[in-house]
Amino acid sequence: MKSLIDEWKYVSGSKYVRMIFIGPLIAAVFFGLMFSHNQINKSPVVVIDEDHSEYSRQLISKINASQYMSVKSVFASRMDPEILLANEQAVAVIMLPNQLGVRQQQGKSTNVGILMDNTMPSGLTGIRTAIQEIIQTENMTLSMTSLIHKGMDAEAAKGIVSPLSLQQRMLFNPTTSYVGFMVLGFVNIVVLMITTSAAGSIAPRLRQEGKLFANGRSPFQLWIRSVPYAVLSSISLLLSYGLLKQVGGMRFEAEPYLFIIPLVIYAFALSLLGMLIGYTAKDISKVSLRTSFVLYPSFLATGIQLTPLAFPVPFQIFAWALPMNWLNRLIRGMAFRDGALAAYSQELGALLIIIGVVSLFMGLLFLQETRKVSPSREHLLKADVVPSGS
Repeated sequence: MKSLIDEWKYVSGSKYVRMIFIGPLIAAVFFGLMFSHNQINKSPVVVIDEDHSEYSRQLISKINASQYMSVKSVFASRMDPEILLANEQAVAVIMLPNQLGVRQQQGKSTNVGILMDNTMPSGLTGIRTAIQEIIQTENMTLSMTSLIHKGMDAEAAKGIVSPLSLQQRMLFNPTTSYVGFMVLGFVNIVVLMITTSAAGSIAPRLRQEGKLFANGRSPFQLWIRSVPYAVLSSISLLLSYGLLKQVGGMRFEAEPYLFIIPLVIYAFALSLLGMLIGYTAKDISKVSLRTSFVLYPSFLATGIQLTPLAFPVPFQIFAWALPMNWLNRLIRGMAFRDGALAAYSQELGALLIIIGVVSLFMGLLFLQETRKVSPSREHLLKADVVPSGS
């Protein structure tokens, strides 16, 4: 307990308390406001109308009325799409060919072209779906009209033209808001960076101050020093998530008193991992460089910007050793889908395994250093005894 009290005293007087709360909260406010209206419902498109018919104008109106597209300009003649997309005023060019209206009246098929700028794929969100829905609806309407004119009733015509209809719903993040994954990831990364750096500095700091073995030779006296960092990190994360819910409209369905349980387990795993990484550092200045070996993989491979399913299997397995991988899965499960705590025993168990493995390695390093220090101390004690006896 002396180690825990000593560490609480150090933490309360250090910059860590301010950084662990101010850093994530600033990130939550800044990125939450920045991406609060990020869902791209109206991607700008340009239409080249070579037909100039009543039907082409109706089709342009339907394109503009789509929730996914907004027609910025209509050109009467063919132009180089690279010129139209050069200044990023539009993300796609839709080409309506000549005699589109005439061929429609004659019941002949016509090719409608769409050229999309894929340098920024996020700008194309929904465009493919929208244009396919418009074309499909248009085809069904024209076919049904033709069959009705031939004497078939509307219900029978619909059964022939479109015997199956698809209804789809987007669950848990229907507006594809970045707040629920990208912004949340930024906040988690800020906490990871601050916590691993602070916890990783414990052993080098105590070694420099000559206090590493001040409270005994048991690894537990070092292990328990992770408690302040785990507790403060958990509270900071919960406050940041609440702020994102208020500022950025983030979906959060889990009860806070339940979700604090996986947060505390995650924070312990993160703090202990930071302690292990920084244990052998010669001085505190070397710790931040070492934490990058956890920081960058956590940002890339744990589902912040890209789903882990997009990576090869070996990379997915490597991510199992990262505490943030399991935190993100718990957030997507408990917080977004409102899953029960018992349903995520796999994620909680993985964090507990990380805690156990990291504690084992840290204990072995501590005991190894204890054996190295003991002979040198005995030598010093003998050196002190000899002069006094003479």
